[in-house]
Amino acid sequence: MDLRQMQYFLCLAETGNVTRAARQLNIVQPALSMQIAKLEAEFGKKLFDRTAHGVSTTPAGEALARLISPIVRDVEHAMQEMARLDGRVSGRVVVGLITSVAQSTLANSSATVAARYPDVEFSACEGYTETMMDWVTTGQLDLAIINVPRQKRGLASQHILDEEMVFATRTDSPINVPEGLGFADLGGLDLVLPSKRHGLRAILEAQAAEAGIELKPRIEIDTLSAICEVVATTDLATVLPTIALHQMLAAGRVRGHRFAAPLTRSIAVVHHPRRAISAAAHAVVEVIRQDLVDAATSAATFVRAAAPVPPARRRGRGKISRADLADNP
Repeated sequence: MDLRQMQYFLCLAETGNVTRAARQLNIVQPALSMQIAKLEAEFGKKLFDRTAHGVSTTPAGEALARLISPIVRDVEHAMQEMARLDGRVSGRVVVGLITSVAQSTLANSSATVAARYPDVEFSACEGYTETMMDWVTTGQLDLAIINVPRQKRGLASQHILDEEMVFATRTDSPINVPEGLGFADLGGLDLVLPSKRHGLRAILEAQAAEAGIELKPRIEIDTLSAICEVVATTDLATVLPTIALHQMLAAGRVRGHRFAAPLTRSIAVVHHPRRAISAAAHAVVEVIRQDLVDAATSAATFVRAAAPVPPARRRGRGKISRADLADNP
């Protein structure tokens, strides 16, 4: 098995379609099929299941993908670093993002990366914090932007932002929001919240335990834009980060209320401590970081204080250096 076969295999595993993979690799379909057949013959195992709709990896194929992904990424990183000696930022960067980040800033960040770094191939996916961490560990992702988990997983991390989470209702909601709003005031309210699979729910559950209440939402939805729409059109309320509410706040469809004791969530970028971060990956992370800081700062201007208390803490660090990204937790 050589590097070319590894790249062909991973491309097909990622796209799930021979035609798309061949086009992406700039080769003809028979050449791709031949290389995959050689791999299957070499290992004596079926790597893909073929269907009328495409292909999917078998258990053996999934295992192979986990094993060779880090190898291919390390080789690609070496090539990128050599190119950087000529002043070019190039290469492929695969980043995972939690939903609140993906839905709020990914479109703008992607456009900036495309315009600023034409030699960078950027691939992004969204999911839960735990899933993103698993994929970074197995080498399927170069980096992930996640909610900082309570339990560390041995990944290197760098803080990006502490972002305020606020209580939100529709603009003309009948809910009487008390002065000096506390988390305990949510007890008994009709809420729509992310499910317990979601990283944000874990933050809310911890806060509820501290306040001595139990969260029993009427509705659970993991799509944050859908939560915002439900809040804007019903008497249900929610607690979400400001960037997730930004568009609804700016449009005047929902109203955000700060807690007297500020509630924040921390966002960080994580990567595998034994895998080097390329110049391209560093450049992409810096674009996302700046967009997040800008979005959080803008969203905060639409949020009302529930009482005359100091503004919520917001900590957006300066530019992230490559040395920062190499630090361990």
